[in-house]
Order: sequence, then structure tokens, then C-alpha cells
Amino acid sequence: MKILVIGPSWIGDMMMSQSLYRTLKSRNPHTVIDVIAPSWCHPLLLRMPEVNESLLLPLEHGVMKLSARWRLGQILRSKHYDRAFVLPGSFKSALIPFFAKIPRRIGWRGEMRYGLLNDMRVLNATAFPLMVQRYIALCYHKSRMNSSRDLPQPLCMPTLNVEDYEKQITLDAFKIHSQRPIIGFCPGAEYSSFKKWPHYHYAQLAESLIRKGYQILLFGSTKDRITGERIFLHLSQEIKQYYYNLSGNTDLTQAVVLLSCCHTVISNDSGLMHIAAALDRPLIALYGPSNPKFTPPLSKKSRIISLESSCFPRKKGRIHEEYHPSLIRITPERVMMEFKLLHHTLGV
Repeated sequence: MKILVIGPSWIGDMMMSQSLYRTLKSRNPHTVIDVIAPSWCHPLLLRMPEVNESLLLPLEHGVMKLSARWRLGQILRSKHYDRAFVLPGSFKSALIPFFAKIPRRIGWRGEMRYGLLNDMRVLNATAFPLMVQRYIALCYHKSRMNSSRDLPQPLCMPTLNVEDYEKQITLDAFKIHSQRPIIGFCPGAEYSSFKKWPHYHYAQLAESLIRKGYQILLFGSTKDRITGERIFLHLSQEIKQYYYNLSGNTDLTQAVVLLSCCHTVISNDSGLMHIAAALDRPLIALYGPSNPKFTPPLSKKSRIISLESSCFPRKKGRIHEEYHPSLIRITPERVMMEFKLLHHTLGV
């Protein structure tokens, strides 16, 4: 069986999609899985042994470019795929496997994709509350999948491995030599600033952790550089040497390796949070207006803090504030308490 997957465009969703690939392989080890996705997802796909080939989607996110999708479909026809799984819910994401004339094209209904998908599933969101459940359910005939209770247990969870030699090379490259255990901070969020825990809370937590003998590595894109600098300015002068603002200075491959070196990761709801979970790192996930019941970190070593309530609707923030009220209410003291409880539970 040869399968093409139209992969998600976001880092967190791409990590969760590995559960689909692992499930397909568990059902038939000889299945060949190719995934087409934007370039920024490829460092993750290269670490997934289930993926035979990661194919480049040479289109900007959100653009139609019908002729480009048709040409790509014509190129993919020569690969003779038996099935296609279309994971995004958009109309345009279903075009490439249709143009490639892949015999069976599977996906959730999404944006009215009648004809483009010939094995289309109608989603009952209550029956499949988690995104990862929705991905895995596509592996099975739709007559067998009425709810998450029909999924095989345990579910195949995302898993990333990093070799010891990679860790040492990358630590040396960034001149991180201290014997202090590393705490990873992931203060960014791709979709909205309202998913970010306040920088001043991160700074207070960093101060406490450094004084307890840890060092801090801050991860993120160039957009998170200013947040990292604001945290740095709040720290006492004598402890600033144990704080590394790496945002914008690492590529995704380096970030994955350095996250694997972390004693613990403290993160907003973000793609890096899902990577830390797949790396099996102890993780504290901070949720505001996003829903931890839909895309939680898929790890038994994680703790979720969410103070969302009817007073602060999930999809609306106070636009005159920099941070969402529900995240402001999560205090550094609460995160430190969860930090201690997590490691007491894990025995580390």
C-alpha cells in the first residue's frame, strides 16, 4: 500500500499527525507513507521513521494557486499512490490528490469537498473531541468509527528521538556548558498574543528557578525575541548569566535537539509544546483562551494549567490588554507548585 498524506501546515498539528502514520504502520508495516507539507514542517517529518519521504508543498499558506496545485498533482500521478489522507479541512487542500487521480481520497468533510474526496467522513465533534482521535479515526472504515470509544487502545502517540551525539554537538554550538539542569521556556504562540503567558510572569518564574540551581533556555522564532529580552530585563543582574534567549537563533532542528536536553519545559499552547511532549520531556502547559480538551499535550509527563471560565470566553479577549485575563490569572507561584508536584509524581 502506498499512501500520500496532505499534511497540516502548523507545527503542533504536524506533530499530532504522527499518530496517524504510526497507526497506519502498526496495521501494515509494509505501508509506504509520503507526506506533503510546507518546508518548515520537514525537520519534524525527517525524525518520523514512519514517513518514507517528505515532499515539499511549494505554496504559501492560505493561497489557492489552482494551476500550481494542478501541476503538482500531475507530477504526483507518476508515484501511483493507492490512497490519500487529507488532514487539513480546506477545499484547496483536497485538490492535489484529486488532480493526482489517487483512487481513494479520505478526509473529514471540511469546506464542502464533495467530489474531491470520495471517502468523506462527517465529523461529530462530540464523538471525537481530540484532534489526534480525528486523525487516527481516518485509518479505519467509517462504518466502524462512530466515536472515540471505537478507536484501538492505547492510541499511538507522537514520539521523537534525539541521539546523544546530537545533544552534545548542539549544546557546544550554543556554548551551553553549565552543569545546571536546563529549564526550557516557550513563551511564543503562532496564532495569537492571547495565547501567551505574560512576560513578567515568565521573568518571576525564571528568577525563582535560577536561584534554585537551574538555567533557562528560551525558545521561539524571531517574533519572540523581544519577549525574551523583556524577560531578561526583569532578572537580577547576578543571575542573568544563567539565562539564554535563543529565540530567532535556532532552526527547528536545533530547537528539537535542545528541547530534548531540558529537565522540564514550560510552554504556552504552541507547536513547541507538542514537540516537547513528543520528546517525553516533563512539561507544564499554560492554556488561556485555547481549548486544552481539543489539542492537549500528548504525554503522561505533562500537567495542564487552565483557568478559563465563563467570565473570560475562549474566543474573545480584551483587546486593550496585551495578555488574555485567564493567562494573567495563572501566577508564577501556581506554576512553581505544579512544577514541584510534577517532579514529585515522576520521582525526579
